[in-house]
Amino acid sequence: MSTRLRTTAVSTARALIVALLLTLAGCATREPAPEPTPAVDIPESTWRLVDRDIATASLAARGPAGNYARGVMQAWIERIRQRTDEDFIPWYTSYWTQQWLAVKVAWYKLGDGEGPDPVSRRLAAYLQEQYQERVMNPVREEIDPDQVMRQTTRLYVRLLAEQLPRIPLRYGVPGEQFERRLEAIPAIALAPPPAHGASLYQLVHAQPIDELPAYAALLADIRKATGNAEGGPSEARISPVAQRTAERLVNKLAISGGASAAAAAVGGVAGMVISLGAAGIGAIAHASELPELEAQLREGLDAAQHEMWETLVENPRTGVMAGMAHIAGEVEGSLAYTPALVVEIETGEPVEDDGREGGFAGERDNAEE
Repeated sequence: MSTRLRTTAVSTARALIVALLLTLAGCATREPAPEPTPAVDIPESTWRLVDRDIATASLAARGPAGNYARGVMQAWIERIRQRTDEDFIPWYTSYWTQQWLAVKVAWYKLGDGEGPDPVSRRLAAYLQEQYQERVMNPVREEIDPDQVMRQTTRLYVRLLAEQLPRIPLRYGVPGEQFERRLEAIPAIALAPPPAHGASLYQLVHAQPIDELPAYAALLADIRKATGNAEGGPSEARISPVAQRTAERLVNKLAISGGASAAAAAVGGVAGMVISLGAAGIGAIAHASELPELEAQLREGLDAAQHEMWETLVENPRTGVMAGMAHIAGEVEGSLAYTPALVVEIETGEPVEDDGREGGFAGERDNAEE
């Protein structure tokens, strides 16, 4: 009886083990991977509409970003003018500054010998340094054009990125296919290496954009093109002021030198009277020359401020909108869209279409061939 029970127990245990092994084998067997979803066949006419809307989105993003940049830089140039009027011009035109400049001119001439050109160049460098310290640096602490460029570019990219997800939904384009389309659109295109290039997909998905190598290379390229525009008046603008100042002070040195010689020859109290009289005459002469001196300085500085505005705002290669201009130029340049569309967006007035359709520029060229 006991032997039969043991046999039955062993058989039951074997059956359980076999069942367990079969169960484990069944769990380990992977189900076949699902068939990949076939790509939806999107007509080329639909892609043209998609491309047109991407270009339109870029154009629409440029407007608010550009307005932001101009608004901030308008405040910047106003602060430049204010500090120029309140600090630099009073400093430069003061009697004692002119006396100090006369000493520097005398020292320059002693070191450079005859000829006004070396003196005026050294004086121009000194005036540039003073303008930098008294005007440009304090204003940069309030409004930094380099930061304005970064913020303008970020705003443009953010506004563009907000519009893109609506485009595939509008035309029934699957998300994966739309993303591949974005990967084919250049956004940053600089000289090699390849890391200095980025697609529109990479740009709008970079978090943050500053960590994108191509974006960092773009900023460095713009800074190189900008040069010293953020440093104040160029030498070409300040040199005429320095030239006139040097010539005027050289003439004054000759006159004051004669008075000093007379005072030394007379000596004593009479010599002191001659020196004080020469100083008094110098102060009176300075007061009479002050309006002309200030007018000449303002003429040079007004031209310098206009030059800085052109370089930092109006020039799409060097200004605070240069980053946005590069990206928008690459995006819109790679997509062909009707001129009528651009005119309608910029003016708000509909214009008759010329019959040309959108699409990648390369596809359009092939079609025309």
